[in-house]
Amino acid sequence: MNELEKNMEAPNTPLIEVKDLKQYFNINMGLLRSKPLKAVDGVSFYINKGETLGLVGESGCGKTTVGRTLLHLYKPTGGQILYRGNPVATKSEVAEFRKKAAMVFQDPYSSLNPRMTVSDIIAEPLDVHKLYSNKEERRQKVLELMDHVGLNSEHASRYAHEFSGGQRQRIGIARSLAISPDFIVCDEPVSALDVSIQAQVVNMFDELQDKMGLSYLFIAHDLLVVRHISHRIAVMYLGKIVEMADAADIYERPLHPYSKALISAVPIPDPKIARANQRIPLGGDIPSPLNAPSGCPFRTRCPYATEQCAAEMPEFKEASRGHFVACHNMEQAN
Repeated sequence: MNELEKNMEAPNTPLIEVKDLKQYFNINMGLLRSKPLKAVDGVSFYINKGETLGLVGESGCGKTTVGRTLLHLYKPTGGQILYRGNPVATKSEVAEFRKKAAMVFQDPYSSLNPRMTVSDIIAEPLDVHKLYSNKEERRQKVLELMDHVGLNSEHASRYAHEFSGGQRQRIGIARSLAISPDFIVCDEPVSALDVSIQAQVVNMFDELQDKMGLSYLFIAHDLLVVRHISHRIAVMYLGKIVEMADAADIYERPLHPYSKALISAVPIPDPKIARANQRIPLGGDIPSPLNAPSGCPFRTRCPYATEQCAAEMPEFKEASRGHFVACHNMEQAN
């Protein structure tokens, strides 16, 4: 066990633990050459029972890939995934894990089969895992799941295209609850919805967590949504986690230059406070994971970058209790 894993160990066995997770994709460069795209490069975290870990960062930083790799929708290139302290690696282990882990997808328009009724969409995991003994039990389970997410029983025989975006996402959430999971990966579940509907769906996630003891990995780029629902937040940049802490701590006292810039861009509803708030602009664009900078991935956009940042990746270490940061020049940045 390395120093990072010792530091990040939860007091009891976490529900989900990820150690040094890597997900590389080989990209064809022509002339029989290929190059690894390091979408996720050495990510470690844990999630306790009944807890929500928010995962935030710019588009293309690897957030969604973390969620998909965690559920083995992509086979991990390296690292370890543990569920209740047991590894999830072999075919049978993955099959068992998927009986207790589900996913809510980003796009409620493309993630539902247009040829299936709402009843059949929600019952699909029940069919796959054979979780009922007769058709009446199946029907009752579907109606119960619809009730959990605020859908009427008369919606069961309708098709997905007849519903609004918010209702479709509720159908997707009902489907994810069908196996009575412990853990759900929420991949930007409200980003395609209107702001008024977003609040309803986020509140529903909260209520379901309280009622069913669910744990979430909540992936999003909207920091206000993440702050509302998360117990802890991890900030990701170019395939790596650069900061992780309690939700309130990371908002009130961000330590990494990238986290500071992200949080400074969050809109503030009070005009007086908004005027006093100094936005921290970032120069340049996020580099390609195909040609990631040496050393610290953020150094090409960081105002505090030094030669050390180019030479070596900073250690992800505990700056204060439960607050982890990967930065060589944290003192100067703060």
